[in-house]
Amino acid sequence: MNVVTRFAPSPTGYLHVGGLRTALYSYLYAKQQNGTFILRIEDTDQARLVPGAVDALIATLKTMGLPPDKGPYIQSERLELYREHVQRLLDKGDAYYCFCTKERLTALREEQQAMKSPMKYDRTCLHLSKDEIASKIAANEPHVVRLLVPEGKTTFTDEIRGEITIDNKEVDDQVLLKTDGFPTYHLAVVVDDNDMSVTHIIRGDEWISSVPKHVILYNMFGFTLPKFAHLPLILNPDKSKLSKRQGDVAVEDYLAKGYLPETLTNFVALLGFNPTADREIYSFDELVQLFDLSKINKSGAVFDHAKLDWMNGMYLRTKSTPELIALAKPFFEKSQVSIDPSFLERICEIEKDRLVTLQDLADRALEYLQSIEFDPAILVWKKADATDAKMHLVALRQVLEKTPDDMFTDRILLEAAVKKYIEEGSYQNGNVLWPLRAALSGKEKSPNPFELLWIFGKQESLKRIDHAVSLLK
Repeated sequence: MNVVTRFAPSPTGYLHVGGLRTALYSYLYAKQQNGTFILRIEDTDQARLVPGAVDALIATLKTMGLPPDKGPYIQSERLELYREHVQRLLDKGDAYYCFCTKERLTALREEQQAMKSPMKYDRTCLHLSKDEIASKIAANEPHVVRLLVPEGKTTFTDEIRGEITIDNKEVDDQVLLKTDGFPTYHLAVVVDDNDMSVTHIIRGDEWISSVPKHVILYNMFGFTLPKFAHLPLILNPDKSKLSKRQGDVAVEDYLAKGYLPETLTNFVALLGFNPTADREIYSFDELVQLFDLSKINKSGAVFDHAKLDWMNGMYLRTKSTPELIALAKPFFEKSQVSIDPSFLERICEIEKDRLVTLQDLADRALEYLQSIEFDPAILVWKKADATDAKMHLVALRQVLEKTPDDMFTDRILLEAAVKKYIEEGSYQNGNVLWPLRAALSGKEKSPNPFELLWIFGKQESLKRIDHAVSLLK
């Protein structure tokens, strides 16, 4: 069997991380089985379309390393195919015309709510005669076509949740063709998946309740039933459904903040699934090789931002300094940071292991460029005083001024020069290194003084020490 999977988003905005997971799992399974991954754009709800959303979706999938083998197929360009299939159902008596107005349907729903009865269409139009139907159509009365759900039960097997049986009494006579001539999702998805030979449908579990309608349609058309796999919800830490109200949910939002595509792929892949359960970092090839629908959890997966931050930091550490600078270029441009390349390389070398996102690198670089103003109190080490701090800074300035310029290209030599001063004077490390580090950085927390001396070079380091001394009275 040639495995065919698909990702079928609606072009209503940016790609949700839940959509990314659906696309990713569909892609991983197809590639593992040497199959085909299809992109289909489900745009039958014309009122919800967002201009540019299709191009954005395609671009994001490409960025995430999930290019489709076929597509995009656009449902609004396939209307004749859906109408042909609706006519087949009408001819067989498996569907019927419905002319009920919105007002009547609203009143019916309100009545059912008041009675606390199931929210279903009452089949009023099922009993219209052929002549009545023909007359209404000839008069251009607005109408839809509804599925005539048969009696009995519908059973299907979900690859994650096992066998599921639904009593058809619980299934509404779903609208298949709307008044505007466009199909509903339920008709189009069945027709398209069959027409495109889709063998495995992987999607969010919010669609489970719709599967009986789809299975009924598959049976009515005589189509081969595909395999279904419904993924658990992605949850906020408070176990509510992941939503914009509690933070970013779009893949593009995370990319714009400086999270790497490979981080997001790895992180999202583990939302409800872990191939070996003994680690968190997997290469893309490993995810393809190890992907297993049967190992996906049934319960919801919590979106752990702290874990995402940790994972992105781990991926950033694997990048060389030139790679990191190239990746961060858009963030420097956005921050309007102009910086000497060699200076940036030194900053990157020191800050790499402390970064969470690419934006962090641009922010840190900007801090190194800024003139420093700070409270001189931060220059004083614990039980020491301003006089002690000033003495050491003045002395260190003399040591560094006498240090050959080429020693400032080597952190080890700089460390040796400073520690020689400490040893010869039998000073405490804190009394010397704390004021030096604070003088260079202007912060209570920063890289160590040897790294800072190396980053700034001789002249800038002396300038910053002079400024710190001037602040100490």
